[in-house]
Amino acid sequence: MSGETSSEWMSKVSEGWTSAAERAATYTVLVDARKRLPGSGLAYSSNLILTADHVVEREENIRILLPDGSVQAASLAGRDPANDLALLRLEEAVLTPAITAESEGKIGQPALTVARPDPDGIQVGWALISAIGGPVRTMRGGLLRRFFRLDATPYPGFSGGGLVDLNGRLLGINTSGLAGGTFLSIPVAVAWEIGNVLARHGRIRRGYLGIRSQPVEIPSALQQALNRTQERGLLLVGVEEGTPAAEAGLMVGDILAAINTRPLNDPEDLVSVLSADVVGSTVTLELLRGGQRLEKQVTVGER
Repeated sequence: MSGETSSEWMSKVSEGWTSAAERAATYTVLVDARKRLPGSGLAYSSNLILTADHVVEREENIRILLPDGSVQAASLAGRDPANDLALLRLEEAVLTPAITAESEGKIGQPALTVARPDPDGIQVGWALISAIGGPVRTMRGGLLRRFFRLDATPYPGFSGGGLVDLNGRLLGINTSGLAGGTFLSIPVAVAWEIGNVLARHGRIRRGYLGIRSQPVEIPSALQQALNRTQERGLLLVGVEEGTPAAEAGLMVGDILAAINTRPLNDPEDLVSVLSADVVGSTVTLELLRGGQRLEKQVTVGER
């Protein structure tokens, strides 16, 4: 502020925020794909839009209001309900792709929430990244690898819009559909990775064993059977018939300790291991049964 009055400094700061909002407006669209208030979306590429999955209630007659005020039809290119993301495809390549931030957001970082919830133009809210978490199991049965918790107001129609830094670069995609209405932002690196898979395959593959489990402590004596220190594992409380787990001979009462030598301490570890990469492949399960360690080979199914 050397040589500047406080009013001059504030004027420059205000102009910077205005410029950030204007920049974000170039890649923020309105998504009309549900009966009630429309949601927002972000230009993933020149003809693809990434938005929140719960914003897309119908798969036909999807209309997109572009930044220039024109309207285009869109089709569903893919969706990942578990992480509340959907990808839409325009008939023409007319979008300006989002400008992504060079570095991931930090706790305490000020930001803007930018959305286009109605035809009148963009709307902007003030936000602060109050926490960074993950992995966490979502209400929709997925495992969100990373998320920003926001100190921000979840205005109607803001889901699918962007969290942007004060230079107008995209930090994440906002949603209130993952944690009981809590306003979160999926970091752009995570969202863009999912968008890439949806663009290529239309869905996210997830592994499936066919078990129900709960965390359980592993006594010291059983840890000796594992030849390592591992205080927790997964107690099998259900094995569904005709599933990979049943075919491999898993039983209720077994303690699942590891998959391919990776220890399993809680259900989130299991979800993380059963990624798209292992679907259809044979993995080694390390079990504790009757105080003894044993291994089982199982071919991972697809959920």
